[in-house]
Amino acid sequence: MLPVVETEEQWDAILPDEAVMRPGATALCAELGLAGLPLERFAEGSVPVYAVGREHVLKLFPAADAEDGVTEERVLTHLQGALPIPTPDVRAAGAYANGWRYVLMSRLPGEGLAPAWPRIPQTDRERIAHDCGEALAVLHALDPEPLADVLGPGDWGAFLARQRAGAVARQRERGLAEAWLEQIPDFLAAAPLSRAPQRALLHTEFMREHLLVDPADGWRLTGLIDFEPAMIGDPAYDLVAVGLFATRADPRLLGCLLAGYGRGFDPRLLMAYTLLHVYSHLPWYLRELKPVSRTLDDLAEEWFGVA
Repeated sequence: MLPVVETEEQWDAILPDEAVMRPGATALCAELGLAGLPLERFAEGSVPVYAVGREHVLKLFPAADAEDGVTEERVLTHLQGALPIPTPDVRAAGAYANGWRYVLMSRLPGEGLAPAWPRIPQTDRERIAHDCGEALAVLHALDPEPLADVLGPGDWGAFLARQRAGAVARQRERGLAEAWLEQIPDFLAAAPLSRAPQRALLHTEFMREHLLVDPADGWRLTGLIDFEPAMIGDPAYDLVAVGLFATRADPRLLGCLLAGYGRGFDPRLLMAYTLLHVYSHLPWYLRELKPVSRTLDDLAEEWFGVA
């Protein structure tokens, strides 16, 4: 049985402790008819995730994140067979002991795109980027309304207003230098943000860490995973993770991806969403990507311009 988790301190202690987590996961697998299959915990992830034999993946959500489990289940069910990139099939999902939830899903073939990236030839990288763009376009074309009862933020204009009001304070908390902080209000005021854009289903973390590829099949994309942060909103919002973490500010790769997507985006809009994203951390992005720009306008072109 999985333990009660009521505080962040308890979660920080329990999350990495396999002496606590594994017996609970093993017991749940037995309840699901999977007794005796080997459990292999994935190293990455904000919640515990296990490979169960060769065909299943078990994802566990503590009580504080139980809604994320509902989101994962609902979005994956909605997406079944809908995208050019495979997504996991839900095999079982529901509540477990002490407020935990679980999602048992199919295990997709392949390996993570992020660790595989250094071994992938440039021509295959460009094809992968194009295929990602095509898949993202299909995702954004789906009707998101069947998920409106579980996905926020509901009122996109109100969401933008909240994010904008706290934008400077959030980046200051994360250690952003004053020379960047003082640019944020004027940049956001001039950005081409719409309060009522097209409503689309958003992954919100479309990045190499959430994509799988098969090296034995010409580096074909074999999976898109991790939909618990999904939202409904402006399609441009999804391009933040794409530009920063999928194409990593490479203008040629971003151009390939947008060619697959079928349209471009104003770099100033994508930079604005970089500042307004719920996971925005501009100091980290600056350390990771090491831009030469010193203004937000220039940074928009450097990170989100295309070749």
